[in-house]
Amino acid sequence: MSPAEVSSQSKASAAAKLKYVSLGVLVLQTTSLVLTMRYSRTLQDEGPRYLASTAVVFTEVIKIIVCVILVFRDHNCSMRGLNQVLKEEIVNKPLETLKLAIPSGIYTLQNNLLYVALSNLDAATYQEKGMEQEMPTGSQFVGLLAVLVACFSSGFAGVYFEKILKETKQSVWIRNIQLGLFGLVFGVMGMLAYDGKRIKENGIFQGYNKVTYAVVLLQALGGLVIAAVIKYADNILKGFATSLSIIFSTFISYFWLADFVPTSLFFLGAVLVITATFLYGYEGKTVTSSSKV
Repeated sequence: MSPAEVSSQSKASAAAKLKYVSLGVLVLQTTSLVLTMRYSRTLQDEGPRYLASTAVVFTEVIKIIVCVILVFRDHNCSMRGLNQVLKEEIVNKPLETLKLAIPSGIYTLQNNLLYVALSNLDAATYQEKGMEQEMPTGSQFVGLLAVLVACFSSGFAGVYFEKILKETKQSVWIRNIQLGLFGLVFGVMGMLAYDGKRIKENGIFQGYNKVTYAVVLLQALGGLVIAAVIKYADNILKGFATSLSIIFSTFISYFWLADFVPTSLFFLGAVLVITATFLYGYEGKTVTSSSKV
């Protein structure tokens, strides 16, 4: 075997390991986020519940800060050098930056819809002070509608973002800063439009607690992990990770939280998802000329 073939196989093996590591990290992050977010939106506490729109804004802020730090580290530069890099890659390339406005707007909408869904599609019955309360049918419809819109928008945004990432020489962190800047603008606009009055009355941090901060951090981490997965793997892998996280979240809800009873249709869907994930990652052995009779 030639050195070129050895190098090629080594790269392929490294890529396969990266793919599965990315899948595992994304599944863990998504599962943790869904469970923590649902808990935060159904937690009965004194005072007003935290505003989802503010959580989306703070998530974008954290993502931008982390990405700026990573750019600073990658370029091994001073603050002046960092400013030059950001100016060169973002300000001086307006067309490249504007390309991120579309997926950014969709992701901002999707993040808000996720809070809506988990506020209305938690368990059909849940405990509060020893009394069972049934979720209104209207709330379930709103939650389901939010999930459907988020699913369709997520697919388009993921493919669009993957195309941008893989057709550019800019680093994934620069692209995340561009994405985050637009997301911050869209998020602030939505926050002021829908919750401006409540923010004026009780402040932007109303209802925040340790669980809320954990949700914000997990969602920020998810944005960074998803970008890395799309860059170094593909958007299909992200979809599988999301599907697997739904399965794990449901099993945790059933065995640990005891607020969900899976049906036969759910088990069928779970089997299909696991089978699809296996088939996607399976690489059959190629038949070489020496093995032919």
